[in-house]
Amino acid sequence: MRTQRQVVDYALQRRSLLAAVRAGRTGVAEVCDANPYLLRAAKFHGQGTDVVCPICRKEQLTLVSWVFGDKLGTVSGSARTPDELVRLAATEEEFSVHVVEVCRTCSWNHLVQSYVLGAVPTPKRPRGSRDRPPKRRTASE
Repeated sequence: MRTQRQVVDYALQRRSLLAAVRAGRTGVAEVCDANPYLLRAAKFHGQGTDVVCPICRKEQLTLVSWVFGDKLGTVSGSARTPDELVRLAATEEEFSVHVVEVCRTCSWNHLVQSYVLGAVPTPKRPRGSRDRPPKRRTASE
């Protein structure tokens, strides 16, 4: 896979949320609220892990990768498998990936990581810049 850029890890936020659930400050119903679309995406596009659900402890978590990007068209906002991410990274301009962990038993879900993939867009030249030479500064300026 191409190099992930601008990686953000949400592990500290996850630990804080789980501590709040264990302390009773946050209800289980508030954190186990995965919608049916996310649960379906976990079933068909998810990648299994060895991590057991921190809430129900009945099932191993599934990671679902969501892609977002202006240049992706209809693909933007959908779940993708790791193989599809490799293909998109090789063929598309920059797009972001949001990885969510999901428990299909109790509906726990949490954003685990986000990062950027794809080709770095080429900088656009200002309009008319090819018609005139670049303005050079002198030593006295």
